[in-house]
Amino acid sequence: MLGPVILAASRSDKMRRFVSAAPGTKQVVDRFIAGEGVDQVVPVIRDAAAKGLEVTLDVVGEDITTPEQAAAARDAYLELIGRLKELGLGTRAEMSVKLSMFGQSLDNGHELALANVRTVVEAAAAIGTTVTLDAEDHTTLDSMFAIHEELRKDFPQTGCVIQSYLFRTEADARRLAAAGSRVRLVKGAYKEPASVAHQSKPEIDKAYVRILRTLMLGEGYPMIGSHDPRLIAIGQELARQAGRKLDEYEFQMLYGIRSEEHIRLAAEGHRMRVYTAYGTDWYGYFMRRLAEKPANLLFFARSVATKG
Repeated sequence: MLGPVILAASRSDKMRRFVSAAPGTKQVVDRFIAGEGVDQVVPVIRDAAAKGLEVTLDVVGEDITTPEQAAAARDAYLELIGRLKELGLGTRAEMSVKLSMFGQSLDNGHELALANVRTVVEAAAAIGTTVTLDAEDHTTLDSMFAIHEELRKDFPQTGCVIQSYLFRTEADARRLAAAGSRVRLVKGAYKEPASVAHQSKPEIDKAYVRILRTLMLGEGYPMIGSHDPRLIAIGQELARQAGRKLDEYEFQMLYGIRSEEHIRLAAEGHRMRVYTAYGTDWYGYFMRRLAEKPANLLFFARSVATKG
């Protein structure tokens, strides 16, 4: 299994330097990362809108070691929100944030991350959009869910992400479905031990279906984060069985992956949102994309061989 090996490499400074210097890296990074700054991502939002798609924007970066870096990450999102307001694109784009970027792992990190993300959530609400809290490794989730609950007191539209490979997620889904919140379900893209997570794809997929059924039968707004054709079809069937209308759930897929499917689902009347990452600190995000699918790794290897 190459996935765990790649995920381990995502935390290696030596591997970061190697991948960053590889001659074919930029070609592959450009497939998954929409650009380095706000101005480069604006055309992506407009193009998506023209195709009937919506987006959620992620300013990539996870290696935060000081409160000043956390504040800079917060300010990058505030800059994005300001530009969306100027261009009248606020209702076309949501935002996804990783609390690790806002200082969650630092001393007093829970309170620091809450303060930083609240500022972003307030600014997003002011332009008619919202924020989803991305899930990270299992050690961060109690803090993430507590921050999510706190934010929803004033901003009930704030979303969160749950991961089907974790054993705890079925219970989390039951709680969140009853709360009427916005929940994105993904398989999971971090290296987790067998003590807390399913390790095989069949078990992860089975858990995904069980959890998605819970969300569809609940009171919340399910967001189906998957590129798997079988899970997409199951999601459609579960929505039908639950009596949900097309605007009562949505599909989400990553920028640069299965773009034709984005268009197809939107043309069928589904809400289709493209998870669009941008920024200069792309390494961790990029390595997780390679780990998720062998085809992505093969594409990277071919690019390096071609450019080498």
